[in-house]
Amino acid sequence: MHGSRSRYLACTFALSTSLGMAQDHAPQSEFVLATQPRQVILIIGDGMDDQQITIARNYLKGASGQLQLDKLTLRSSMQILTTEDQSAGKPVYVADSANTATSMATGLITSRGRISTSAGSDEDLTTIVELAAADGLRTGIVTTASLTDATPAAFAAHVNLRFCENPETMVDISYRGIALGSCSDDLKANGGKGSIAEQLANSSLNVMLGGGAKHFSPNAEGATKSVASMAKDNGFQVVTTTAELEAAAPDKRLLGLFGPSTLPVRLQGENAREAEEPTRSWLNHIHPYLGSVTQPEPMICEPNPAFSTVPDLQQMTEAALSHLSQNNNAGFFLMIESASIDKQSHERKPCGSIGEVQQLEEALTSALAFAETHPHTLILVTADHSQAAQLMPYVSLFDAFPIPTYTPGKLARIITPEGGHMSINYATSNFMMEEHTGAAVPLFSNSEGLGRVPPFIRQPDLFDIIRNYLGL
Repeated sequence: MHGSRSRYLACTFALSTSLGMAQDHAPQSEFVLATQPRQVILIIGDGMDDQQITIARNYLKGASGQLQLDKLTLRSSMQILTTEDQSAGKPVYVADSANTATSMATGLITSRGRISTSAGSDEDLTTIVELAAADGLRTGIVTTASLTDATPAAFAAHVNLRFCENPETMVDISYRGIALGSCSDDLKANGGKGSIAEQLANSSLNVMLGGGAKHFSPNAEGATKSVASMAKDNGFQVVTTTAELEAAAPDKRLLGLFGPSTLPVRLQGENAREAEEPTRSWLNHIHPYLGSVTQPEPMICEPNPAFSTVPDLQQMTEAALSHLSQNNNAGFFLMIESASIDKQSHERKPCGSIGEVQQLEEALTSALAFAETHPHTLILVTADHSQAAQLMPYVSLFDAFPIPTYTPGKLARIITPEGGHMSINYATSNFMMEEHTGAAVPLFSNSEGLGRVPPFIRQPDLFDIIRNYLGL
């Protein structure tokens, strides 16, 4: 029995004795909580703010319907916090996935791009995965992104830049000739822990499931074997297909690499369409009050054929829950991420984002079913930050005015299963990708969150809620 739980049980018994109660009349709930394992399942919808949830609800359940999220016992709001990259930097009001995942994983505020390292001083920050493992709990990460992507990486790795995903991407990182930075100090040769993939392969995690095979295929720094081989030497069984996942030995650590990078999404726009700019007539280019503007044609969402080639988020979630709970009297921490709510929004693809909220819903259903038979399981569902995508009027409020009215961004007009039309607008950037936004995000919980999750928290507070529940 772990020390913290032993102390809790001793205090409970002492209190019962001092009140003159016989041992068999001790409060059952406190006795059970002191002796039975606890589990935390943290589900993160990357970029899943209220706009994304509303868009998905309208499409998946109808305007009057309810998502599984809507049926959870508790709903709160979580404020995102970011700082400049210096030890006493000014606040930054729009975050990225690296620093927000770091906040949830470590309880500390850092700057954009950092993976569980401190702003300015570049010190490693202890994560909830590391704390849980040190106390004997099992730990797992499940994601539809690469396992080396910012959100999963922040729970078990430490580098100063999120792009340092494998041994070949550690120095002089660039994109199309634009320098992005370096992780030279994190090289093993310089006393660091190596790339994200190497750190994951050497980690104490019991389960890792997602994409990112291309980051585990290079040789480890200074070695003649790949990072994946290094993971095998560290006790991981490596699986790459749904069949192998289903057949994996339950008593061995598990590394699932089901694609080279981010896994395929479930839904896509009709004929792979995405949001498009309205078409302006030549006269409207001369003066904005003249001529005409043609909106993009409405479209449906359709299945993405590539999605069937990989295990879905629910299958990975159920495999992780099975492995983490097998003969486990200590409890566990599991982080599950539906990553492409964010990634598809960056690419102005609302159908993709909708399908990834649906995947999150299915993973949540499995988590709730698990909690039914494992009652001391705290389920938390939230987002790391808010994202582009605004639900706009299909017919503009100003349409009656005798001038062309249109969005200055890009627009997708989706025909919903209930026969309505949704107009979804992207207008944060004229670049190839949309940007994050700075709103607070929702935080949901099952009944275990009552009395533990307040109506409003700062994002780093989530770490304390998890740590306290697990007794770490």
